[in-house]
Amino acid sequence: MTPALFVVVSTLLAASPRPGDFAALSYHGIENGSGAAPDAGGAARHAVEARKLEEQFTWMKANGWHPVSIDQILEARRGGHPLPPKAVLLTFDDGYADVYTTVYPLLRRHGYPAVVAPVGSWMDIPDGGEVDYDGRKVPRSSFLSWEQVREMQRSGLVEVASHTWDLHRGIRSNPQGNTQPAAVTREWRGAAGYETSAELRERVRRDLARSADAMERETGRRPRLVVWPYGRYTGELQDAARAAGMPVMLTLRSGPNRPDTPIDELHRSIVVEDPPLLDFAALLEASWPGDPVRAVRVDLDYVYDPDPAVAERNLSKLLDRIVALKPGAVYLQAFSDPRGDGVVRELYFPNRHMPVRADLFNRVAWQLRTRAGVRVLAWMPVMAFALPAGDPAAGKLVVAEGGERGTHRLSPFSPDVRRVVGEIYEDLGAAGIFDGIAFHDDAILGDREDASPEALAVYARDWGLPASVSAIRADPALSARWAREKTAYLVGFTEELRHRTERTRKPLRTSRSILAGPVLDPAAEAWTAQSFPAFLAAYDETAVMAMPFLENARDPEAFLQRLLRSVSARPGALERTVFELQARDWRSGADVCGKQLARWMRLLEVGGARNLAYYPDDFLRELPRLEEIVPVFSLRSRPSFR
Repeated sequence: MTPALFVVVSTLLAASPRPGDFAALSYHGIENGSGAAPDAGGAARHAVEARKLEEQFTWMKANGWHPVSIDQILEARRGGHPLPPKAVLLTFDDGYADVYTTVYPLLRRHGYPAVVAPVGSWMDIPDGGEVDYDGRKVPRSSFLSWEQVREMQRSGLVEVASHTWDLHRGIRSNPQGNTQPAAVTREWRGAAGYETSAELRERVRRDLARSADAMERETGRRPRLVVWPYGRYTGELQDAARAAGMPVMLTLRSGPNRPDTPIDELHRSIVVEDPPLLDFAALLEASWPGDPVRAVRVDLDYVYDPDPAVAERNLSKLLDRIVALKPGAVYLQAFSDPRGDGVVRELYFPNRHMPVRADLFNRVAWQLRTRAGVRVLAWMPVMAFALPAGDPAAGKLVVAEGGERGTHRLSPFSPDVRRVVGEIYEDLGAAGIFDGIAFHDDAILGDREDASPEALAVYARDWGLPASVSAIRADPALSARWAREKTAYLVGFTEELRHRTERTRKPLRTSRSILAGPVLDPAAEAWTAQSFPAFLAAYDETAVMAMPFLENARDPEAFLQRLLRSVSARPGALERTVFELQARDWRSGADVCGKQLARWMRLLEVGGARNLAYYPDDFLRELPRLEEIVPVFSLRSRPSFR
C-alpha cells in the first residue's frame, strides 16, 4: 500500500476511540490462494485473503492502532496500567489450520498478541477424519492440531479460548424443522416434544466443563475466556461459563468496548466479505453512522391458519414482502389478538401459563432473521394478559377506586402477577432466537388507577403516600409524585421482564411504545404513567405513536410537525425515537393510502426525524403498496447509510 493511500484513509476517518476504549475484531478463515479457507466449512463469506490480512496489520501499525492482549485488558480494568490509545483485540474463531500457517507468522513479525478459539470436539478427531462443519464434511487437516496450539501458546502471543466442546452446530429447534444454534436452543425431539430448560442448562454445563478440562489437559492451562459460537448466548450460558472458570466472554455485538462494558459481554466486529482496506478501516474506526431504524409491526395473526399448509403460504408472502420492502427490523407479534380488543388470551410460543394458539413465533422469527435479514423484536404485552381462570394471578386486575375496571390489565403491584408475567417472558426467551423486546402500549395507569389492595399497600409502604387514591388526588403535590412513582414503577417492571428474558436469550434491545400525549404535554403523565424523558433514559428505542387519526387530529401534518418539534426539543432524542405511523384508520376501518403514508414519512424526515416505523403491514393484501412507500421508507433508498 502506498503512503499516499495511508494518508487518504486516515483523513477520511474522523472517529477516535475514547481513553480506555478498545475495539475487537473477529476473524475466521484466511485465504492463502489455494482456496483452502472457504472449502474448510464453506465459510467463504468470512474468509480474508492472506495479503489483505497483512495489509490490515500494516495499516493498523501505520495509523496508531495497538493490538492488546487479554492480560492488558484485565490489568486496565483492575486500575493498573491503562490501555494504549486505539487499542484493538485480535481474535480468530473456529481454529482453522491457517491460523498456524499464515496468521501466526504475521503475529510474530509484528509482535501482535491475539486470541485463538478452536472447537474442542474438532480438535479430538484423528488425522484422516472429517469435521462436521455446519452440515458439511471437512477434512480434519483443515483445522489446528493440539501441538500447533501448544506452540502458539508457548510464544506468549496467543491466548487460547474455548469455542465450546460441541456447541458449534445447529439442532432442530421447532416442529417445522428449523435448525438453530445448539448452545441457546431447546432441541425439538419430535414425539418427545422440546428439551426442557433444565436439560438445556445441564447439556451446556457439561459441554463447557469438558472443553475447559480438555484444554487444560492438552495445553497445561485452563482457558479463562469463551467465544460464543455464532455470537449467541444467554444469562444461563454465562453462569455455566463462569462455573467452568471462564469469566471473560466474547460476543459478536458490534461497536467499541467501553471501560464499563461487562467483561462477560465484550463486543467484537466480525470481518466479512474479504473487505477492501477502506472498508476495513471504517469497520475498525467505527466512523460510519449505523442505519436508521426502519421497522414494520407485523401481526402473527395474519400468518396463522389452522391449516399448516396455509400458514406456510402466508409466511412465504410475509418473507417476500419484507425482502422487497427491506426494513431494518420487524416488531413481530408474539401473542394472539384476533378480536382486536387488546386482550391477550393466547400466545404463539410454548409457555407455562397461557394457551398456545400455535407454536409459530420461533419459526417466523428465525425465517425473518435468516431469509429476510432483519432484526426481530418480540412484540409483547406487559399487563394485558387474560390468564386462565385457575391461575392465582388471573383476578389481580387494575381497578379504580370503588372497584371500577377499565381496559383489562393485570395489576403490576401484585407479586403473583409479577411472577407469572416474568415466567411468560422467560418462556419467550427459551422459545426462539430474536434480537429484542418491543413492549406494547398496554403498560398504562390512569389518574384513578391502580386502587387494588396490592397497589395501595405499595403506595403506603414504599412510597410514603396515603393508602387511598382519593386522598392522594386531593393534594396536587402528592398527586404529581404519585404519577412519577407509577411511571418509574412500570419502567422498573419492564426492566425486570428484560432481565427475566435474558436468562434464556441474549443480547436484547428494548423498545417501548408511548402515546403521543405525554410527548406533547408532560402533564399527560398524570393520566398515563408515561414519561418521554424516562423512556429515553430506560430503553434503546422509544416508539412514539405518531398516529394522527388515532388522536383525532384535524390536521394530520400539523399534528406530526408538533410532535416532531417536541421530540427535537430534547438533546439527542431524535437518535433514540422511532416515529410509528398508522397504515390504517381504526375509527373508520379504512386503510391509509401508501402515498399519504409516504408524505408523512417525508415530512418527518425533512424535519430531522431519523427513525420511522408503521403499523400494520398487511402483507396478505400487499398494503401499503410497495411502489408508494419503498422510495422513502426502505433502507434500499438510503445510499448514505450502510
